[in-house]
Amino acid sequence: MFVLTINQRDTLDAGDRVDTFLRALQDVPGLDDAVVLPFQRAVGDELIGAVEDPRVAVDVALRALRQRRWNVGVGVGTVTHADGAAGAPASGDLHDAGGPGLAAARRAVEAAAVSTARIPLAVRGRDEEAAAEAEAVLRLVGQLVWSRTDAEWAVLDLLVPGVRGQQKPAAAALGITAQAVSQAVQRSYWNEEHACRPAAARLLTLAGG
Repeated sequence: MFVLTINQRDTLDAGDRVDTFLRALQDVPGLDDAVVLPFQRAVGDELIGAVEDPRVAVDVALRALRQRRWNVGVGVGTVTHADGAAGAPASGDLHDAGGPGLAAARRAVEAAAVSTARIPLAVRGRDEEAAAEAEAVLRLVGQLVWSRTDAEWAVLDLLVPGVRGQQKPAAAALGITAQAVSQAVQRSYWNEEHACRPAAARLLTLAGG
């Protein structure tokens, strides 16, 4: 399982944005089918959730990095009942949950918060080498996401990976040329990001040992 612990970096300046981000996660493709522990506020300006699909974990992590206001910790490991009983709690309540996955995510987000790396993300799992590799790939892809401008996002938010013939409709919707859409896609390394996502997901899986 893949546990994400995400806490806010700029609460004093921007106010608490946890509820807003939780609502935004409702649009993550495949989240409903993959969720093990629903994303929810933990304490203060922090949210935690667990999924069984590494692709969904990658998507959630990158959505957080896009906003440039979150420390992102990804822990790979099982989620159990708080008393150690096997399986995630049927209640879906974080207070009823425990296990190695949650502990790994806690270590990861604490590492992300104090890291000197530009991208505040860390991965922890039983296989430390694979976790470090997953972290490196996610930080690299996260840099692409982090660096995009609002104008580029206006284009990218109208596109679906792997679907052809989207640029002209996107251009018409935005009142710009198809060439401008193409340039935004190229500048933002959008295709490269989505080509790298499966590698990040595979490395997260390997991090579980």
